[in-house]
Amino acid sequence: MGIGASIFLIAIGAILAFAVDLNLGSLDLTVVGWILMAVGVLGLIMTALIWGRRRPVVAPTVEEREVVTERPVSYRRVERRSDYDPPL
Repeated sequence: MGIGASIFLIAIGAILAFAVDLNLGSLDLTVVGWILMAVGVLGLIMTALIWGRRRPVVAPTVEEREVVTERPVSYRRVERRSDYDPPL
C-alpha cells in the first residue's frame, strides 16, 4: 500500500466516522470509518518504514575526506578593438 492509498483510506474513514449519520441495520458506519482510518494509518507507517531506508548509509573513505586543491585556472581577457576593421 502506498502513501496515496493510505491517505485515501484515512480520508474515507474520517468521512464515514465523523460526517455520515446513517444506520444500515447491524452495520455501524462510524466503526467502519474508525477501522478504515486505523488501516490507513498503519499502511502509512509501514510505507514510511519500508520506503524510508531505500538508500544505504555509506561512510566516506579516507580518500574522500581529504581535500584536493587544484591549481587555479588562468583566464585570458579578450577585447574587441573598434579602431581596426579586419580584411574580408
